[in-house]
Amino acid sequence: MALIVQKFGGTSVANPDRIKNVAARVAKYRANGDQVVVVVSAMSGVTDNLIKLAKEIMPLPSEREMDMLLATGEQTTIALTAMALHALGVAAVSLTGAQAGIVTDGVHTKAKIQNITPKAIHELLDAGTVVIVAGFQGQTPQGQITTLGRGGSDLTAIALAAALKADLCQIYTDVDGVYTADPRIVPSARKLPEISYDEMLELASLGAKVMQSRSVEFAKKFGVVFEVRSSLNDNPGTIVKEETKNMEDVVIRGISLDKNQAKVTLVAVPDRPGIAANIFKALADAAINVDMIVQNVSHGSGAPATDLSFTIDKPDLLKSRKVIENLKHEIGYHEVNSDEKIGKLSIVGVGMRSHSGVAAKMFETLAREGVNIDMISTSEIKLSVVIDLAKAEAAMKAVHRAFLG
Repeated sequence: MALIVQKFGGTSVANPDRIKNVAARVAKYRANGDQVVVVVSAMSGVTDNLIKLAKEIMPLPSEREMDMLLATGEQTTIALTAMALHALGVAAVSLTGAQAGIVTDGVHTKAKIQNITPKAIHELLDAGTVVIVAGFQGQTPQGQITTLGRGGSDLTAIALAAALKADLCQIYTDVDGVYTADPRIVPSARKLPEISYDEMLELASLGAKVMQSRSVEFAKKFGVVFEVRSSLNDNPGTIVKEETKNMEDVVIRGISLDKNQAKVTLVAVPDRPGIAANIFKALADAAINVDMIVQNVSHGSGAPATDLSFTIDKPDLLKSRKVIENLKHEIGYHEVNSDEKIGKLSIVGVGMRSHSGVAAKMFETLAREGVNIDMISTSEIKLSVVIDLAKAEAAMKAVHRAFLG
C-alpha cells in the first residue's frame, strides 16, 4: 500500500466528463489499496473569468478580496470531484486549503506556505477515505484566506507530498510530460524521460507551462521526486529528480518561450548611488518580481543619467507603473515607458556548464531569422533573450532546430 499525491490541473477537470475521468483514475489506485490525496485546480478558464469579472468592477481590486474570490474556483472543483467519486462508490471528502492545514504568510495573491499540519488528512486516509484538497490556497495564522499565485496547485501538491512523506507524487496535465519545447508551437519537440530539478526550475521560471517554478524549487529543497504525466492517457511521463551524471552529456535540454512578460523603462534616471536600490525595494515591497535588468547611459547633456529597463510578469504591469510613478518626485526620472509586446526566449541545460559556443550559436540563429535581441540574461545552465513578440514563435522553432534538430 502506497500513499500517493495526485494533482490534476484545470484542463484535466475542465468539464463534468473530465472530472469523471479523474475520479475513475483515482478509484483504480484506491482499489489497489493505495491511500490517495488528490489536489485539483479550478476548472479550465474559471480563474481567468473571475479575474475578468473583478476588473469589470474596478481596474485594480483589493488583493485580499481577489484571494477571497479566486479561492472559490478550486472549491467548486473539489466538491464536484468528491461527488464523482461518491458516484463510483468510493468514500471521498473535499477539504479547502485551510481545512487541510496549509498555513501561509499574509502576502495576498502570492502567499508562501509556512507550514502544513496534515493530521486531519492522515485521519481521513486511515479511515479509507480519498482526500481531495483545493490547490492554490491556504490561510494565514489569523484565518485570512490566501492564494499561492498562478499555478499554485502544483505547489500545494508538492508541499503535501513532502509533509505527508508520500511514496509517489504525480502531476497530471494535458500533455504527456516535459518536452524539449512546447509541442503546440514546435511540432518536432520530443518528450524527455527525465529532467533535473535545476533544469525543470529554469524551464518553469522561464515560461514553460508545465509546472509552477516555486513548486519545483520546493521539490528540490525537500527531495520530492515527482512525475509529470497526462490525465488523458496512461503513457509514462517525465520524472523530475536530482541531477545525475548522464544529464551533463546533453548540452541543451529544452527551450521555453514566455509570452507573459512586460518591459518597463525609466528614462533619464539620475546616475547616483542608491537610486536603483530605492526603485527595486519599492517593487519588492509591492510583491512584484523583477526578472531581467538592463541599465545604460542616456544620450544628452547635463547631469549624469541612465535609462533603466526591467522585465516583470504582464499582470503586474499596472501595479508596477503605479509604484514607479509614486517614486517620480523622489527619484526625478524623466518618464516611464512600458512594452507588453515582448517575448522571453530561453535555452536550458546542465550541459551548458562544460560546453562553449552555446551563446554564439543562439545569436547566429536569431540573426539569420532577422530577430533583434533587446535584453540578455545568463546563468550556469540557461541563456535568455527578450525579443519582439511578433517574431517569438518563429524564433523558438529556429532555435529548437539549431540545437535539438
